[in-house]
Amino acid sequence: MPMPRVLIADKLSPAAVDIFKQRGVDADVKTGLTKDELLKIIGDYDGLAVRSATKADKDVLAAAKNLKVVGRAGIGVDNVDIPAATAAGVVVMNTPFGNSITTAEHAIALLFALARQLPAADVSTQAGKWEKNRFMGVELFGKTLGLIGAGNIGSIVADRALGLKMRVVAYDPFLSPDRAVEIGVEKVELDQLLARADAITLHTPLTDKTRNILSAENLGKTKKGVMIINCARGGLVDEKALRALLDSGHVGGAAFDVFVEEPAKDNVLFGAENFIATPHLGASTNEAQENVALQVAEQMSDYLLTGAVSNALNSPSVTAEEAPRLAPFIALAEKLGAFAGQMVDFGVKSIDIAYEGEIAKLNTKPLTAASLAGVMRPMLAEINMVSAPAVAKERGITVSESTQDESPIYESLMRITVTTEKGRRSFAGSVLAGTPRVVEVKDMDLDAPFGPTMLYVNNLDKPGFIGNLGAILADAGVNIATFNLGRVSAGEDAIALVGVDQEPSEDLLSRIQGLPHVKEARTLRF
Repeated sequence: MPMPRVLIADKLSPAAVDIFKQRGVDADVKTGLTKDELLKIIGDYDGLAVRSATKADKDVLAAAKNLKVVGRAGIGVDNVDIPAATAAGVVVMNTPFGNSITTAEHAIALLFALARQLPAADVSTQAGKWEKNRFMGVELFGKTLGLIGAGNIGSIVADRALGLKMRVVAYDPFLSPDRAVEIGVEKVELDQLLARADAITLHTPLTDKTRNILSAENLGKTKKGVMIINCARGGLVDEKALRALLDSGHVGGAAFDVFVEEPAKDNVLFGAENFIATPHLGASTNEAQENVALQVAEQMSDYLLTGAVSNALNSPSVTAEEAPRLAPFIALAEKLGAFAGQMVDFGVKSIDIAYEGEIAKLNTKPLTAASLAGVMRPMLAEINMVSAPAVAKERGITVSESTQDESPIYESLMRITVTTEKGRRSFAGSVLAGTPRVVEVKDMDLDAPFGPTMLYVNNLDKPGFIGNLGAILADAGVNIATFNLGRVSAGEDAIALVGVDQEPSEDLLSRIQGLPHVKEARTLRF
């Protein structure tokens, strides 16, 4: 068997090269390649190791005829086309926990720098001035720190802030009350955090639900003099609105390590009073770079030599023998989990997954992992099927499985029940003719395929509803691909699941919500 070959296209620690060689993998280091240069040679390699500079886009993946794995030394995989990799059968791995401490420490460093105006004071003093009265700072002792996102990095920030004798409040839909007590924070809703926090730090991925989570409206709800720190992702804060509030003095200071557009050569925040900027340094320490380089080399070597999968964003841990039988059920688990995750808006306490019929006789571990990833992905974009169980445990979410050899109606049935602080929601699905379908929502039977974009409407079953909904969609130029209904009985609770060819706008959703007897309307993406 020939020795696997890996191309290291971005700068990694030399220790990573040593690991590849020790494991029996031939590693070539060729950094700074142009896209054309990469396209010419990528077909010779089984693996591609990158950081953030090299783009593994659809063109590169199409040319990579022998590629089996892309390893990202770090968390974010914006530079890897995951759908194209999946279509090509290429596993995409990252190293989600290697730089957590480093990023958390950078957030605390920026918090101190803001509180004491250190960058401006340094520039002033080295210019020969002695402006003691100008740089009047604030103590962090006794102040309230608001965490938006209390996962791995957020919990480390909380620990450091508590060591400074700060009070810590946290907004995170996936933070359970027990986990909040464990890490020493008070779990609150977002509006409460905005009203109480003296400083706010963000530690959540960028998703449809978190984009501009600090919008102009939400920034206006903050305390006067609040400090804003973002070491997570650009796009979580409305930069233009923040600049206006910095200029007005409502926001006392802001420190950003990430921006909507990077490299940030020019930005609306630059030049604002008491604004601090760093060039995406969250993971830039010797220790963090060593950690992620070693991890990616170990993971890629294991996969290429033994087939073991770790921290894969597009592939669960499945043996070669199990793969053909599990494939359609993994697709069902991902999509049904994504359905559940998009329908849950409150803190998740538990996730229960039941398997009935033939599916109960299979290896359900990858199915459960795929379900958990689907449920949590709307708030945690970078979660994957391997890390999902650990993340659920870390956040205090109780996960349970049950199996039943017989299913009353379907050959195989899978049910996901999510319990939140507000109640329970249950969703069931099956595989029919090799295709995943949703067959039960809110205890109502229906039979609907999963489409890329779907409209969910919960209403009372009254005459004229279907016609009114169709008319509104037609008026908005939205074409209906599929239309499936479920109901309790005439005049009672009902559901419409509508596959649509165009993304419904917020205005369209508002119009649907305004129809008579409509309880809820939202867009689902798969």
